[in-house]
Amino acid sequence: MSLTFSIFKLHELETSALQALVAESEQEGYRFVRRLAEEYVSGKNRFSKKGEALFAVSHDGDIVGVCGLNQDPYIQEEAGRVRHLYVMRAYRKQGAARILLHEVMKMAKGHFAYMTLRTDNPAADALYRSVGFSVSEKFPETTHWLKL
Repeated sequence: MSLTFSIFKLHELETSALQALVAESEQEGYRFVRRLAEEYVSGKNRFSKKGEALFAVSHDGDIVGVCGLNQDPYIQEEAGRVRHLYVMRAYRKQGAARILLHEVMKMAKGHFAYMTLRTDNPAADALYRSVGFSVSEKFPETTHWLKL
């Protein structure tokens, strides 16, 4: 069975919309979705600098995944950094993460020469490699990079 997803850019983040993602991610031992919400509320990271954006993917009206694009703090405006990619367990291996990544990549192409990220998660590593990221320490504080 193929699921239908909708993707959209978040211009304002209602953190209550992420409650299910925060809860599930913390059950899995990840704190980065909570950090996304907290940093957005505090103003520390609103994905509002040049080239930045925050995207969500939904199914039947519920947000089931998020992914952000920030200026890479180690490379500055030359690279965009994939941030806080998370998809709920029930929607993994259904295309939601790939949809988010393609939207982030499309956004990045107009603003950056490279995309970077850091992960130690084997499933995430496989996903990033499948969409064209290379694995190396080409840039500081990264595990994966992609020339746009």
